[in-house]
Amino acid sequence: MTHAGTREASGPIYSSLRGGTHELPPLWRSRPNVRATFLLEGQLGRILTGMKRWYLYLLTVPLGLVILAYLIVRWNSQINFADNWSRNNQVKNTQSDVGKMPDVDVNAVPKDVLKLRQVHQLRPLTEREDGTKIQDLPNGIYGFSMCSVVSLSAKRGSTFSLEIQKHDGIVYYVGYASDEDIEKYLTRQKNFHILTSPHSGEGASSLFEIPVEFVSKCEERPFKDGYLFDLFVTTIPELPT
Repeated sequence: MTHAGTREASGPIYSSLRGGTHELPPLWRSRPNVRATFLLEGQLGRILTGMKRWYLYLLTVPLGLVILAYLIVRWNSQINFADNWSRNNQVKNTQSDVGKMPDVDVNAVPKDVLKLRQVHQLRPLTEREDGTKIQDLPNGIYGFSMCSVVSLSAKRGSTFSLEIQKHDGIVYYVGYASDEDIEKYLTRQKNFHILTSPHSGEGASSLFEIPVEFVSKCEERPFKDGYLFDLFVTTIPELPT
């Protein structure tokens, strides 16, 4: 007799039991477990769905970090630009405090300058003296020049040059500065600057004169339509009496 489940017959099997020959039922044949298949497919579906979510997270998170970093950099750039713009405006405003000149005729003579000329009994240069070297000019004159004071011009013109006066054998720069800078000169300090303007203005409203030989270095600084003059003084020598 053949044991069921161990062998699969290709056709019906007959048994010669008592009472005749009888056909035996077909041997048992194993069938696939449908429920296990559905469970396996469900697990695979859940795994694939989870993997898709992780891929989505892996793509979304770095993209979000990149966008966040871009926004932070852009925000910081705008702040730095605004800060730099504010600082530049503050520097410009500080520079404009000295030598801020009203819209007046540059050849108009202020009363304090006229008074100073009268005190020293000065006269303007003649046409023949215009452009003459300073050492060849007589005492008691005034003219106009830039820092070098090599020669004098009879008129200031539109150059915003400083007034130069020569009296008592001494050549002077004449201009306007702040009271603070002038105080350094009057108290005979050492190594200081006097930022001088040819015209009275905000931050440079006081008229003064200083011997050219006292100034170790004079620098011309373009300002608007003219110049400011940075006079650097190291020491103040004693003038002969």
